[in-house]
Amino acid sequence: MRELLLSVVLLSVGAGLLSAKVTPLGAKPEWAELDGFQETITKGKFVELLDRVYAPNGGWKEWIADRRRHGAHLASARGQALRVALCDFRSQAGAAFLEGKAELPPPTKGKPLAGLRIAIDPGHIGGKWAKMEERWFQIGKGKPVTEGDMTLRVAKLLEDRLKKLGAEVRLTRTGGSPLTKMRPEMLLAEARRSLAESNRKATAFTLQKESEKLFYRTAEIRSRAWLVNSVIKPDLVVCLHFNAEGWGDPARPSLIDKSHLHFLVTGAWSRDELEYEDQRFEMLQKLLSRSLEEEAPVSEALARSLAAATKLPPFIYHGNNAVRVGEGDYVWGRNLLANRLFNCPVVYAEPYVMNSRQDYARIQAGDYKGTRIFAGVPRKSIYREYADAMAEGIVAYYAGR
Repeated sequence: MRELLLSVVLLSVGAGLLSAKVTPLGAKPEWAELDGFQETITKGKFVELLDRVYAPNGGWKEWIADRRRHGAHLASARGQALRVALCDFRSQAGAAFLEGKAELPPPTKGKPLAGLRIAIDPGHIGGKWAKMEERWFQIGKGKPVTEGDMTLRVAKLLEDRLKKLGAEVRLTRTGGSPLTKMRPEMLLAEARRSLAESNRKATAFTLQKESEKLFYRTAEIRSRAWLVNSVIKPDLVVCLHFNAEGWGDPARPSLIDKSHLHFLVTGAWSRDELEYEDQRFEMLQKLLSRSLEEEAPVSEALARSLAAATKLPPFIYHGNNAVRVGEGDYVWGRNLLANRLFNCPVVYAEPYVMNSRQDYARIQAGDYKGTRIFAGVPRKSIYREYADAMAEGIVAYYAGR
């Protein structure tokens, strides 16, 4: 006998409803794409993932209703304010839909990552765009610190290491040019809408800043997501970043004494974020595809590897915009465009603090082979330490299949 079903009811299409909003440069989702997840997860697991990882502050309860019924299917009625997706309430838990390490072919000798497809996403753009991105600072006549150029350097080192280990690797960018064809001046109308929606006054200055953010934060990330989802189609996306604390005036930045490390997976949607239809869809897509079953343990493995290499403590979130995932303090769930749009497991690395005294000194030293002494300790270049530890963590996770 069929057991009861959980109907996931999403207020989405009614005229004039708040729930019909989509995020800037987003599009109304195709809810039928969730139909392939019918009867793949128990009600208990579904609610547990919402409460523990994806919407731990309870914001989902306004948009998802429990309706028990027999034999229902994903449905969409034109003109109605409902979209319905179903999750099986049987005792059997559905398997992950995404290929994980269990589905990879056996590794060959010397090639522990054979068969693994990895996309590396070097965070930000860098180059002439670094100041616009607010990922640039300089002290006196020192080398400018530009995160986008630093992540690209690490990405190329990591690409080389992973290929030698047998992985198929592709970068989302290979230089300091944006992937998107959009530019800030093309986004002024969207910027005006975004300001109005958030009750901010549209002035020449705010329009410029908003259009710039839509360019480098939104259009660029959406272009990379299209490349990953439609062309590369990897088993794993590795997003590379460097962290920072507030540095004030980028021409006279403040250096601090602390540095830290953490990793992010998709999670912690707020009530306000779930008012956007595309964000509700993306949350359910990540939850139902069970990408957490891969991205959480691989993030843990990478965190162990980087913590051992860098000796950095974890960064601890104290607000409601992140939730601890796993047993330690290094892996957190957070809702970022850069990790929720990729339709596969994503690890998002945030090691070092660019304006910490110890990391700034290593950044100024540039890349080099071997080791140099910093604070009495021999260290690899910050770029090689980062790339080597990431490669070692990936091997530690995937070679155990």
